[in-house]
Amino acid sequence: MHILVVEDEIKLVVNLKKELEEYAFQVTVALDGETARKAVEHGGVDFVIMDLNLPNDNGCTLCRDLRALNGHMPIILLSSTGSLDEKLSGFDAGADDFMVKPFEFSELLARIQVNRKRNQLIYHSTDTNLLVMGDLILDLRAKTVSRAGHSINITSRELALLEYFLRHKGEVLSREEIAAKVWSVPSGINTNLIDVYVYALRKKIDKDYKKKLIHTRVGMGYIMKEA
Repeated sequence: MHILVVEDEIKLVVNLKKELEEYAFQVTVALDGETARKAVEHGGVDFVIMDLNLPNDNGCTLCRDLRALNGHMPIILLSSTGSLDEKLSGFDAGADDFMVKPFEFSELLARIQVNRKRNQLIYHSTDTNLLVMGDLILDLRAKTVSRAGHSINITSRELALLEYFLRHKGEVLSREEIAAKVWSVPSGINTNLIDVYVYALRKKIDKDYKKKLIHTRVGMGYIMKEA
């Protein structure tokens, strides 16, 4: 598991990195908010431990930004005060847990494991009715779609198209294949309508997010992947 530690207190950063790596975690360190945003935007971060009081950055704003970039990675906030207002603001910004400094590493480790298990139950369930890619979740039972925790209104045809993309993520899908498999359109029929539906779907699940999921392969079709 890849943990991002966002903390400007060098001594604490060094100790946390060393102790986490002893438990076989991959650790990346960010001393400021901008570096943290870039790390999460780049992808591959599974868990964030961050100080709420960073220089030149509002901790709650940063937490909210990281949550928007990745809707399901657990975030533990650290603070030296731990006031009720601070905790409530942190949770409102999207944090999953809150710890007051100084703390014992054993407690932090326990919090990591608890939040990790909770995350796996919610987002990596074996329930075949949930199709997940990054922070995008399609619930086939409820016929709902959400990204980064935000509900997305979707039509039945768009839902069918999204389901097919998610079941074949990482594969290049031709317009003809999509037309035939999703809507049973016979081969040889004009498939320009597929572009219309893909465009509509992109506007809903990609337009307002930095990380795009549906990509065009010129002359071949479309592919859904995290890039």
